[in-house]
Amino acid sequence: MSRRARAIGFAAAAVACAALAATITGRYRTDLEDQLGPLRRVVVARGQLSPTRPLRPAEASSLLEIRRIPERFAPPGALKAPHQAVGRTPTVRIPAGAYVLASQLRAGGHQRHGGHPRLDAGRQPVEISVTGAEALAAGGDPRGRSVDVIVTTEPGPGRGSGRTYVAAEGVELLGLAQSGDPGVGDGLPGPDADTWMATLALTRPQALSLIQAENFARQVRLIAH
Repeated sequence: MSRRARAIGFAAAAVACAALAATITGRYRTDLEDQLGPLRRVVVARGQLSPTRPLRPAEASSLLEIRRIPERFAPPGALKAPHQAVGRTPTVRIPAGAYVLASQLRAGGHQRHGGHPRLDAGRQPVEISVTGAEALAAGGDPRGRSVDVIVTTEPGPGRGSGRTYVAAEGVELLGLAQSGDPGVGDGLPGPDADTWMATLALTRPQALSLIQAENFARQVRLIAH
């Protein structure tokens, strides 16, 4: 057999082996999925994540990676893509190789010390009464979320309706609880409305504006930012 014929034979054998290996791998993956369920994307920490500040896009790309594991082994709340962690701050130290869970991250960069929020300079916790907060509470504990405060004023003389405006934009919600007194907030709707007490991280001008709105506006609501 000539050298050229041998080379062709070796090349054909290599192609056949590659095809066989691909077939075996495909069958193995199918068998694995049949036994353990479909594969799911999860986010794993490449390096240690510290609870210091929100993750930036470049850090999320370098410190996080995607792995595919059987769905039955995926922990509840595991992120599916690194971009889901951008702008969020770890609440605990996450070691390299660990899954990154939604419950381990919170919005914004305010750190906690001894269970209490550590606010940015110039902000302070202020409690106001609001209505219609069921949507925020329905998704679980909303603390740490960024919200907008929407105020609707009472109709003025000769006007058919009040003015609605954003009184505070993108502020951190520190706490939310349903009030036991339906009459809290004289300017809010009547006793049939659900009234909530919201604790927000506000600047002094925001706090003064919202305290005034709480007393005189027809309605104060929170919506996700």
